[in-house]
Amino acid sequence: MTPHTLEVLRLLEDGEFHSGETLGRALGITRGSVSNALADVDTLGLTVYKVHGRGYRLVTPVQWLSRDRIVRHLGRQAARFDIDVLDQTGSTNTDMLDRAARGARSGCVLAAEVQTRGRGRRGRDWYSSPGGALTFSILWRFEQGAGFLSGLSLVVGVALARVLRKHGAADVMLKWPNDLLWRHLKLAGILIELAGDALGPTVAVIGVGINLRMPESVNARIDQPVVDLAKIGVEEDRNRLFAEILGELHSVLMEFSAEGFAPFREEWDRLHVYHDKMVRVRMPDKSEIEGRVQGVADDGALLLHTRAGPRKFYGGEMSLRGTA
Repeated sequence: MTPHTLEVLRLLEDGEFHSGETLGRALGITRGSVSNALADVDTLGLTVYKVHGRGYRLVTPVQWLSRDRIVRHLGRQAARFDIDVLDQTGSTNTDMLDRAARGARSGCVLAAEVQTRGRGRRGRDWYSSPGGALTFSILWRFEQGAGFLSGLSLVVGVALARVLRKHGAADVMLKWPNDLLWRHLKLAGILIELAGDALGPTVAVIGVGINLRMPESVNARIDQPVVDLAKIGVEEDRNRLFAEILGELHSVLMEFSAEGFAPFREEWDRLHVYHDKMVRVRMPDKSEIEGRVQGVADDGALLLHTRAGPRKFYGGEMSLRGTA
């Protein structure tokens, strides 16, 4: 991408043809710069038609994130958040950790159309395309220490599942500790990063990525089966959906701050795709433990009944897979 690529693409939001001269005039750049900006957009998973005498048109219009639109959909809830929307950054989680160190308040939100160093759990890369996902981070400050926050990724999953199910993704389930699945295909992921003192207070940066409409060129770079909302028939205004998710996150984070994970435990168990199923847990040393999922504890730990008896597992140390 050139520095102007996403600026030009935003001007093509309506799906109509726009001449290079018109686009250049709007941005204060030359027609040549417009052409260069759109030269390699296929690497972003987008297709632009160029027709002599008519200009450029996005084949599939992008519904861009807009801070003003998000705030409008939030209504009275908007005062709870400080929202920034970037065209491009390395990682919204990394940026938010920097903002937290400079004193940013709870409810600070950073979304980006493109992340060049987006991260998933266990150091995996997170891939998305402009307009094809919701990728954002939200900062929340807790008085408690890190031990209290072991169920945080689970309550964030509950919030996301509530909103997506309300919009028609009825088969969305949770996978311990931080994934949302649709018929065992990954739809969304959560990455929690903490900073602070052992006994508190603690800063939590909650990174979220939700697949909305992922082009095949992007899916091909992902090392696991994935799905997006469009493929399962859920079409929703991107800014409205984002606003609803922020509203639900605020609600669950306030409750979690006051009461911990326990009030969410039963709901989470009902949504767990592996509840009461035989699973295999892979440990950091590559060893594996098999057992039946009994649920989760009040602190968010996975409860597994193994041949050696009951075991308790915490997120960030293993991965979970269904056994054959």
